[in-house]
Amino acid sequence: MTASEPPSMRRVGIRCDAGAAIGVGHLVRCVALAEELTARGVEVVFLGAVSGSPWAAEQLRARGLPLVPAPREPALLASLVDELCLDAVVLDSYTLAPGTGAALRAGRDSWAGLSGRGPVVLAIIDGDPLGQEADLYLDQNLGAEHRPFPALPGSRASRPGGARRLAGASYVLLRDSVRRCRRSAWARSVPRVLCFFGGTDSAGVAPAWAAALRRTGLPYEAAVVSPVPFGAEGRVRVIPPTDRLPELMAEADLVLTAAGSASWELLHLGVPTALTWVADNQSAGYEALVRGGLAAGLGPEPGPEAVATLARLLATPALREEYGRRGRSLIDGRGRERVADALLDPSVRGGPR
Repeated sequence: MTASEPPSMRRVGIRCDAGAAIGVGHLVRCVALAEELTARGVEVVFLGAVSGSPWAAEQLRARGLPLVPAPREPALLASLVDELCLDAVVLDSYTLAPGTGAALRAGRDSWAGLSGRGPVVLAIIDGDPLGQEADLYLDQNLGAEHRPFPALPGSRASRPGGARRLAGASYVLLRDSVRRCRRSAWARSVPRVLCFFGGTDSAGVAPAWAAALRRTGLPYEAAVVSPVPFGAEGRVRVIPPTDRLPELMAEADLVLTAAGSASWELLHLGVPTALTWVADNQSAGYEALVRGGLAAGLGPEPGPEAVATLARLLATPALREEYGRRGRSLIDGRGRERVADALLDPSVRGGPR
């Protein structure tokens, strides 16, 4: 299906949450998919909650994407989806009840003992489907296409109901603001460093990593993204979450960040990256990127080894640029088009329920 063809689905719901405590990574990648769908004439509504992060809420408001509060109980969510007349639902959450996907696929009528058929379900996962049944599974992590798909509890099939799996870097979801960017770095005597740890720094690690940079004893200029201001010495400026983040990434000589959704944006832009991780679900992505030589690994804490790695990167422009070069060819920026093609394909409705 191409963008010029009329979609077989007219309304898609995206179930995800975001906020200061849980981060905004799920919302950011779902916004990228929403941009692609709306460009194809599909109406998109977000289902969930955004709390404590004005920046996250603004991402939806600025794009005209409505946010509807959503119940957590599978049956009640299925009822809401039915009331909203949604043709498909995207699930992107680690905390939804395991039966949510099954409830949506069955449709609200099945809960009343009637024959029902719910919307198409796309589950965005990071290795583990967490018990969710779906028509499509999206795992955009590096090397996911080479890993076996975990069987769901009670299922004899590796992919329940003959569902299709979209796996690997070919399906990475990137926002318009990232796809439009081009790296504009040039040779500088003092390297420019960008530090951020998710859209909200939910783990509160930004001050510690800013201090690690200082302990290198080398010259640099750094911008640190943090929703909470903190004291920083003269070479560091602290800025709040910003829509200019893709531009700041493209202008940086080195980015220090966690191995979350932003890793794929940095690879696409070809920006030299040093990675840590701030949540257990990021460790697998961290290991894959570091093992593949696509990013420098700092480990989970800003200890002496991490400081030594940062010092080598600050002192060696050729080392930094080699990391950027390796990643640039991996993410072509069309992953969201491939996901939208699969979701809007009329044949995706043909699997058993």
